[in-house]
Amino acid sequence: MESPELARAFLHARTPRAWTDRPVDEETFRHLYDLVKLGPTSANSSPARYVFIRSQEAKDRLRPALNPGNVAPIMAAPATVIVAYDPSFYDYLPRLYPQADARSWFAWNDEFSQETAIRNSSLQGGYLLLAARLLGLDCWPMSGFDNARVDQVFLDGRGWRSNFLVSLGYAEPVEAPRNPRLAFEEICEVI
Repeated sequence: MESPELARAFLHARTPRAWTDRPVDEETFRHLYDLVKLGPTSANSSPARYVFIRSQEAKDRLRPALNPGNVAPIMAAPATVIVAYDPSFYDYLPRLYPQADARSWFAWNDEFSQETAIRNSSLQGGYLLLAARLLGLDCWPMSGFDNARVDQVFLDGRGWRSNFLVSLGYAEPVEAPRNPRLAFEEICEVI
């Protein structure tokens, strides 16, 4: 069952310890999104929104929102993506899910739409990680930042809200052993 794609996405992929100075161009971001947008979401809701931070000026604006342990890796990364979500994602449902009046499922219920937006934008963020790895990029997902500050600095006026960050680039080879993972028997049940 092992294939080069599975090996690249899971077996050989590692969280970077250090980045090379090789840039990630906008065409790669576009290619990445063209793959990510095809991943399934509830009612094709597609609530994720992405802000690709690449310039030094944008990184400097992000810096004050970062937990201290994330500053150096993010500043060194060629790019960092704010994986955000649009709480009003349902306004696009007449176009994205035309076979039903799916907008009416969410527009009246803020709690349900928020829950759906967070869950599905997280799912789409996972697609971003896998697609990036398949394109040869290395990824460092993180949640150590001040969401409110990121929202104010980068998302203000759009209504979007940050979910998590993913640094992208080309990593220096990692020589340290992989951290342990839990065994199937510890966390899985087949009933």
